Amino acid sequence: MRPKKVILCVDDNEQELSVLKFMLATNGYRVVSASSGQEAIGLFAETAVDLVLADFAMPQMNGSQLVGRLKQIASHVPMILLGDPQKMMNDIHAADALLAKKNCSSQELLERIKVMSARKRGPRKGSVRVQPVTELAAAS
Repeated sequence: MRPKKVILCVDDNEQELSVLKFMLATNGYRVVSASSGQEAIGLFAETAVDLVLADFAMPQMNGSQLVGRLKQIASHVPMILLGDPQKMMNDIHAADALLAKKNCSSQELLERIKVMSARKRGPRKGSVRVQPVTELAAAS
C-alpha cells in the first residue's frame, strides 16, 4: 500500500479549513492544517509535505507571502493559492497554481491536487533544502 500524500492546508477561516480537511481526508490524503502563515512555516519545516494549499487572503501574512517563504525552504514542493483571481493577479507570487476560491468545484480542486502531487518526485537535481529563518537565527 502506498503511503498517503501529505497536504498542508492553510486558512485563517476555521470553517473553510474544516471543509478542506474533511474533503481531502475522505479522498485519501493525510492533512496537516494551520490557521496562520507563521504556524504553517513551523509545520512545513518539521513535516514532510507533498503539497501546500493556502488561502490568499489572510491577516499578517497573506498566502502569496507564505508561499514565497515556503519556496525558500523547499522549492520543489507544489503550492496552490486559493482566492479572488483579481486580487491574486495584482500580486507577484511564487505559487505553482492559482484557483478561484468561489468558482472552483471540489472535483476540480481534487483533480488539480492529484496532478500536482503526482508530479512531485523529491527535490530537483541540484536543489538544496534551506533551513527556515528561525533555525538560522537560533544557530548563530
